[in-house]
Amino acid sequence: MPVAVVTDSTSYLPAGVAAERGIRIVPLEVRLGDRTGRDGEDVTPDELVAALADRSLDVHTSRPTPAAFAATYRDALEGGATGVVSVHLSRELSGTWDAARLAAEEVGPGRVRIVDSRAVAMGLGYAVLAACDAADAGAGGAEVEQAAADVAARCRVFFSVDSLDRLRRGGRIGAAAKLFGTALAVKPLLHLAEGRIMPLEKVRTTARAAQRLLDLAVAAAGEGADLAVHHLGAAARAEELAAALRERLPDAARLLVSEVGAVIGAHAGPGLLGIVVVPRRSDAGSDAGSDTDTDTGAGAGAGAGAG
Repeated sequence: MPVAVVTDSTSYLPAGVAAERGIRIVPLEVRLGDRTGRDGEDVTPDELVAALADRSLDVHTSRPTPAAFAATYRDALEGGATGVVSVHLSRELSGTWDAARLAAEEVGPGRVRIVDSRAVAMGLGYAVLAACDAADAGAGGAEVEQAAADVAARCRVFFSVDSLDRLRRGGRIGAAAKLFGTALAVKPLLHLAEGRIMPLEKVRTTARAAQRLLDLAVAAAGEGADLAVHHLGAAARAEELAAALRERLPDAARLLVSEVGAVIGAHAGPGLLGIVVVPRRSDAGSDAGSDTDTDTGAGAGAGAGAG
């Protein structure tokens, strides 16, 4: 039996892919007031949007426990897997990676390898799929781990939000939020750099934000890339953005469109629009965003708290 691949629920793989590829998913949790549910299983994006609109409800997220990861790893190994490669969202955004690491130490570090994707959503998902491809080809644990790490290293994530409030309150953006001020007319553009949420630039309208996301993604894609468009409560805008990407990047290997789940949505808020780009070549798109107003020191307060 090949190396088993494990991830968490923030990979937001297309429906049915995890079951088809034998990927084990350990869900994060979301609390909506007094109700607690598993990300991707018990709480839908529509339910999350409704909860966020209800100011009487507290919405929080939490990482899986080390015990949940340990049980998943043991199940895979007892089922005949020669090893486990567990690929997760950025450790700078969540304690999930650390929970997986603790579980690996308990089960056996030589048998379980943990990968920090430095990304989220399909930035993580494409790394997971690369690990699956390597495992299915008969690669050993080290090679499967490297396949995931290679994709993660090439990944770029660009996104816009209607408001920084939830990212700020959740500790995911820290001091970087100050660069945008509080003007209601400003639409902040952000990206992931070294696994942290960092400011990229600010624009004045939703339409301009979508156009800049498109331009940044095209520049990052270089000669070709795997792509994904994500949103929360903005399906029409996401489809428009995907159509524009298909026109600008007709040679894209894959282009997926999906709504994020409750964990990412809880921190980004309704109106999230983002693009994941995984260039075919490691040097593709290296200048993407270089002409923007980016503060490389900002974001030092982005926490690895719950969720």
